[in-house]
Amino acid sequence: MSIIPNFFNRRRSSNVFDPFSLEVWDPFEGLPFPQQSLLPFGDEGSSFARASALVDWKETPEAHVFKADLPGLKKEEVKVEVEDGRVLQISGERTREEEKRSDTWHRVERSSGRFVRRFRLPENAKMELVKAAMENGVLTVTVPKAEAKKRDVKSIDISG
Repeated sequence: MSIIPNFFNRRRSSNVFDPFSLEVWDPFEGLPFPQQSLLPFGDEGSSFARASALVDWKETPEAHVFKADLPGLKKEEVKVEVEDGRVLQISGERTREEEKRSDTWHRVERSSGRFVRRFRLPENAKMELVKAAMENGVLTVTVPKAEAKKRDVKSIDISG
């Protein structure tokens, strides 16, 4: 195990300059010390920071498609909402397993707590037609796109 954190371990990280991203960068993510020691408000806030949902966003000619990995969650534990008419929000909560005095934990790597992911969508998204489906721990949210307006070109005769 390396003591140097690996900042490049994500499949596809978001670009800092992405105008559609509303993610907040966590400078302490991936560091080898616990986050709760850094936060003044104890374990409640740190559980919010630890839980995450990895999301892929692809654009097809017909729609924007989001796929979120949410292993172990049921569809009742996940919310998909549209905020301010243009922001897609995916949220939920992973509960921590109950600890018993007789249990001996050797490793805890799965995150628990609340998570929220927000994505600002472009003007061509039809927010009123958003559909969501969940299968085998993968949430798929489809946001149809409006047809691109065709330019109205008028030919002008040249005299002379």
